[in-house]
Amino acid sequence: MSNHVYKVVEIVGTSSKSIEDAIQKGISRAGSSLRHIGWFEVVGTRGHVEDDHVVHYQVTMKVGFRMESDG
Repeated sequence: MSNHVYKVVEIVGTSSKSIEDAIQKGISRAGSSLRHIGWFEVVGTRGHVEDDHVVHYQVTMKVGFRMESDG
């Protein structure tokens, strides 16, 4: 096993469609500014309700990515 160092950041993905869509949107957006994303962990979910219907989802995630080496 290689010796790698990882960093963890917390992000919130949102969607009006589903929890899964909120996750995918969050990871896709994180991937545009972070390299070497290796995993995510859902740490919280929230939603917005109007007229007894869920109209928006928020998913808080920890995202782990491998840091690049100096050499």
